[in-house]
Amino acid sequence: MTVTVIPAADRHFWANEWLSSRQSFPGTGNFDIFANAHGVLAMHNDDVVDPGEGLDAHHHQNMEIVTWVVEGSLIHRDSHGHTVTLEAGQAGAMTAGRGITHSERNAASRASGRRLRVIQMWVPPHADELEPDHGYRDFGSRLAAGDPVVVASGRPQHAGSDALTIANRYAALHVARPRPGRAITLPAAPFAHLFVVRGEVSASSRELPRAPIAEGDAVRFTDGGEVTLEAGTDAEILYWEMHASFDAARPA
Repeated sequence: MTVTVIPAADRHFWANEWLSSRQSFPGTGNFDIFANAHGVLAMHNDDVVDPGEGLDAHHHQNMEIVTWVVEGSLIHRDSHGHTVTLEAGQAGAMTAGRGITHSERNAASRASGRRLRVIQMWVPPHADELEPDHGYRDFGSRLAAGDPVVVASGRPQHAGSDALTIANRYAALHVARPRPGRAITLPAAPFAHLFVVRGEVSASSRELPRAPIAEGDAVRFTDGGEVTLEAGTDAEILYWEMHASFDAARPA
């Protein structure tokens, strides 16, 4: 049983003229993203995109890509006919499958001065060469209660729920906006990744004494128990519950 706390200042940082990217796992440059994966989570980027800017059309294959909008609005276009604008509190899930080309941009004009902050996360599929697809959903109203919400999942127990479906039977993404002073519980898993999007929370488990973690901090759990969180301020967290490592998630 191990717990690793990664302070915000220790995350990998990459930037260009219009993008600032803080990465839980180095993903920009000459890195083997799968060798650095935790559980089945291979990429977890916290990106800030200038108004009117973004990634032009580029190709993906055999990857599940989950996008969570924190601030601003993102426009997604892809080669399978999907054009979607995602706002804060909304998520998109894309199955790249046998191949999809897409672009992602800050939907705001340059003159607006409105930045986009978005968390993008990659997990491998449990089967290759799937039919490409993209889905999206608004979770803002469900998050208002403060309890964890399953936003994206391939776990059998979440089938038929409001969660976006991803083609990885081992993984589920939980999002919460815990109310100050009220504890919430996140599920135990062989692998877990907790990320503080904003605010400050105290996290504890049987392996982790009560510890404050703030915006940009992350905690990686291996063979851990349930995680209890209590927010000291208005906060938002992302939590990946994973029941396999990367090698196990790949198809035979």
